[in-house]
Amino acid sequence: MDIGALDLSLIAVVQKKNELHKIGYQDLHYDEVEDELHDMEDALMEEYGEEMEEIIQEVHDKICPDTDVLLPIAYLANIYIPTKSSDGSDTFDVDLREGVPVILDEYPNQLSRMVLVPAPPRLMVQVNRKKRFLVWPE
Repeated sequence: MDIGALDLSLIAVVQKKNELHKIGYQDLHYDEVEDELHDMEDALMEEYGEEMEEIIQEVHDKICPDTDVLLPIAYLANIYIPTKSSDGSDTFDVDLREGVPVILDEYPNQLSRMVLVPAPPRLMVQVNRKKRFLVWPE
């Protein structure tokens, strides 16, 4: 899988998600932007869906085997926060409430969520809205 190309596709999708969130339902262009987002998500799934699903399955097998694997686009947050990484490059962050609920072997009784974040592409797990850690790539 071309990680750079995946990253560009993910960035485009999250920027469109952020655009859709900013305009809100009342905007006359909401339906148009929503259709564009769905087309972009479909293209992402067509190009990278199988490989991403394999990666997500491997992560689930290691840390949350009792949780069903969903389609990769389900792991996208609703809103992404543009920010800078420690080296000054553009990246994204997410609120600790974002992500797909998972039951972690390590924290079985704590609310945990898995989320896909671009720039660079990575899967993060957020535990109890207090801490997070990287689960892919390792």
